[in-house]
Amino acid sequence: MANLKPQSQLYLEAFKQMPPIASLEPQTVRDMFAMAPPVEVELAPLGKIEDRLVPVQDGEINVRIYTPEGQGPFPVFVYYHGGGWVIGDIATADASCRMLANKTQRIVVSVDYRLAPEYKFPVPVEDSYAALQWVSENATALNANASNMVVGGDSAGGNLAAAMTLKSREENGPAIAGQVLIYPVTALSYDSPSYEQFKEGFGLDRDLMIWFGNYYIRNDKDAKNVLVAPILAEDLRNLPPAFVLTAEYDVLRDEGEAYAERLREAGVYVETSREEGLIHGFFTNMAVFPEDIKGSIDKFASFLAKVDQEVSRV
Repeated sequence: MANLKPQSQLYLEAFKQMPPIASLEPQTVRDMFAMAPPVEVELAPLGKIEDRLVPVQDGEINVRIYTPEGQGPFPVFVYYHGGGWVIGDIATADASCRMLANKTQRIVVSVDYRLAPEYKFPVPVEDSYAALQWVSENATALNANASNMVVGGDSAGGNLAAAMTLKSREENGPAIAGQVLIYPVTALSYDSPSYEQFKEGFGLDRDLMIWFGNYYIRNDKDAKNVLVAPILAEDLRNLPPAFVLTAEYDVLRDEGEAYAERLREAGVYVETSREEGLIHGFFTNMAVFPEDIKGSIDKFASFLAKVDQEVSRV
């Protein structure tokens, strides 16, 4: 705890005032967060923000499109929010997505995939893939460059982004130029050293992660599916260049870093950053962690500039 940043300690003190999420029903948790008073944060200037509906199996989902100022066509960042596949929505990541679009000069398309347990695996994966296909097919209308499209997200969203690279590779789907995985879930084994080290008292407890995982999957077989646990994929070759960011005080830290190493071993270009003194969830909490979010996005921007250079050479 000695190395925790003051803002991490502040966040954890507020988190302790809440009832234990793992003792509640999913809808109760969603309602609790929805009723929280809004927090004023500084929002990055953009050229345009709009919501659109994307067709998926048996319905539609919402996407929010953040377009930076300028002429375009812009490269694209398809973003998947966190929340353990059970809570969260595009509003959760709104301020961070605005800053991401502004600082990287990419159109950010934030995907409101359907949530478990009402829609268990594989529905969130299928929704995420349908949104990826929609962005690729409608790139011209969005003033976007379909040949320079990256995927990314935080936590469960980082898991979905990693799943998109595997699914698109196997199905010859949309070309993905890069992936940005922010403290991603890469397995549902709950047994890494960081799970033991930070199993209580750091926001995302081990029991809470198990609560999320159990609501997401239908059975034990799902837990071993590579679209749930990408680190179990036998072949990680020919996947897009990756930036994997982890937080020092996070149960998911070790599995994120292990996935980055597996990608490297498969010949994928990988950059990593462990954010010292920070905890899980910081990236979408602009009220408490604005400078840390900015610092992380600066690192993403540097990585994405290399992606841009690679795309321009093709």
